[in-house]
Amino acid sequence: MGTSITGTSSIISLIILVLVIVALWKVYEKAGKPGWAAIIPIYNIWVLLQIIKKPWWWLLLLLIPVVNIVIAVMMTHNLSVKFGKGVWFTIGIILLSFIFIPILGFGDAKYKG
Repeated sequence: MGTSITGTSSIISLIILVLVIVALWKVYEKAGKPGWAAIIPIYNIWVLLQIIKKPWWWLLLLLIPVVNIVIAVMMTHNLSVKFGKGVWFTIGIILLSFIFIPILGFGDAKYKG
């Protein structure tokens, strides 16, 4: 019994993960960047900083404990703003990213770079 529940939750988690990756790929493409950049560790943050028009050294700020949380929230909000969304959408991405990233990627939001 426990194995089937674990297996089912693993499959659901994998489906959600693939959905979010594909949606993030679309977000990058909407911003005029290569979609594959969304799946390359560290480089994806570098490209995201280009999308939200922030300097490269913000990447270094993400290495500082506590500061990284503030910077990540600011980056998320800047991403929302670049796609014409507001603070509530930012909160949605932070709390329910598996719902709000696909809305951003597959929805009618346009990049306002």
